[in-house]
Parts: sequence; C-alpha cells; structure tokens
Amino acid sequence: MPKPNVFVTRRLPEPSLTRLLEAVEAEVWPEELPPDRETLLAKTVERDGLLCLLTDQIDAEVIDAAGPQLKVISNCAVGVDNVDLAAATQRGIPVGNTPGILTETTADFAFALLMSAARRVVEGDRYVRAGKWQTWGLTTLLGEDIHGATLGIIGYGRIGQAMARRAAGFEMRVLVFDPNFNGVDDEVLKTDLTALLSESDFISLHTPLNKDTHHLIGASELAQMKPSAILINTARGPVVDPDALYTALKEGQIARAALDVTEPEPVPADHPLLTLDNLIIAPHIASASQATRGKMAAMAVDNLLAGLAGEQLPNCVNPQVYSG
Repeated sequence: MPKPNVFVTRRLPEPSLTRLLEAVEAEVWPEELPPDRETLLAKTVERDGLLCLLTDQIDAEVIDAAGPQLKVISNCAVGVDNVDLAAATQRGIPVGNTPGILTETTADFAFALLMSAARRVVEGDRYVRAGKWQTWGLTTLLGEDIHGATLGIIGYGRIGQAMARRAAGFEMRVLVFDPNFNGVDDEVLKTDLTALLSESDFISLHTPLNKDTHHLIGASELAQMKPSAILINTARGPVVDPDALYTALKEGQIARAALDVTEPEPVPADHPLLTLDNLIIAPHIASASQATRGKMAAMAVDNLLAGLAGEQLPNCVNPQVYSG
C-alpha cells in the first residue's frame, strides 16, 4: 500500500522531520520564505494531508485544490486564523493545532518585552552603540518601575494566565478583560475594557484574532490609556491598528510599545513605525526557543499522522467533524 502523500510548507526541526519522512511521502518546501499563492495551490494538488504554518493562507480554494482525498490539515501554531475552518469543517476535514506547549515560552517573551520597554533596554543599547554614552547621568534614559505597577491583561487564556503568574513575582496589581473567561482567579481583578485601559501601567494582549478582536486596540482605546502606559502585543498583529499606534506613539499619547507581531507581517522596512525610538519590534519569535519549537513540530506531526490514519487528532480545533 502506498504511503500517504503530503505537502509540508516549511522545513521542520529534527527529529520531527525524519519521523514524518519515514511515515509518509512528503514534499517539504525548502525555502525560508513561504510558498507564494500560485505555488501553494500547485503543491497542494492531490495531497492526502497538509502541514502548514501560520504564514500560509489555507482557504477554501487551497482546500479544494488538494482534492476530495484530503484527510487532514495540521497547523504548526496555536492560532488557526490562517485556516478557513468553516470550509474545512464543511468538507469533513479535521484541523489540528499546537496548544499548550508554547504557553510558558510565549509568556516569558511577553514579560521580556514588558521589561525591555519599561527599562528602555533596546534604546540603551542603541545609545551606547551610537557613541552617546559619555558619563553616568541622573536623568539618562529614565524608564518605568515594574514592581508594584498595574498590569492589564486582555485575553485570559493559557498565555494570559501565565503572564499573570509572572506579574505576581513583581507584586503587580493585575486587571483582566476577557468576556470568555468564566473561571475564578482570586489573584486578579476582572474588569471591563474601559477600566483596564485607563488604570493600567502596562497592557499586554493575549487574544485570538477574530472579527471581534480585529483592531481591538485602535485610536479610541489608545486615547484612554495613561500617557505613561506601555503596550505589549504577542497575540496577532491585526489586534492593534498600526496607524493608530503610530500616531499615539508619535504624539506621546502613550509612552512606549513592544510588539512581537505586526500588521502587515513582516513589517515593511519603510513602515512609519520603524522610525520611532519608543517602539520595540521583534520578528514574531515569542515561541522561538529550541525546546518549544521542537515540541510544536512534534505535535503538528502527531496531528497529521493521526488524521492520515483516520484517527481523531490529539489536538483538533473543529471536533464537530467527528460528530457525524
């Protein structure tokens, strides 16, 4: 019996790649940049499975290009906003993701961005490299205290909760806004978005991207923040309106921001945001530890192989495909 035929949109870390290649006939896209639209459609034809990244738009056209034999889509990411779940579900195709495994690593990075922005670490590095460090100054690159400050967390899922645990070590007051969080956490104060925006010294975004969270932070929300506030985004770029953020930072409506994600992504080299000294931008690396990315790849392969075998995916975002 021939092995299942799959397309993998980017090279996976070992040992997951070897395990995959031993189990299936796979074509692995070898380039650093993702396949363009035309290539993605062509490479998807007559595949039994797809293993993709969040940079690959797997919509109805791509799903149909694969053909009726497509059994599974495995997304090597927690978020699945790049996959048309409705189209996949309608066709009975399970979609897998990689939740949980990157929670602590992403929260580590989000807090690292918070600390770097608060204490102006990146600005300080540029200051030294530019030859501006002449002496110790009492008012040189003054930042914001983290200990005892108020942290507002928007989106209180796994990563948001991990962020709150880190804040506890700094004796921070933690406010939370998440209409979908119905649990109990005595260490935080659940509040509305208006109160969180106006009272927080730091605001960290941990929401999924959907129609309700697209540009959740825009001109109106930025105007409600303290002039000393610092915004951190490790969720998805389009949660923040980039034009509104540029204006807020440029005009001093808020003090600083630190982003791991942008809209568009990657951010163009001539984008106005890159002219700002009070902004840190990282290239979407919040989960980029060797251990975590290796575990993500392993989980994505597990989902793919289960789907190809006709078994339920260990992590499936549209489990209703199994109810029929």
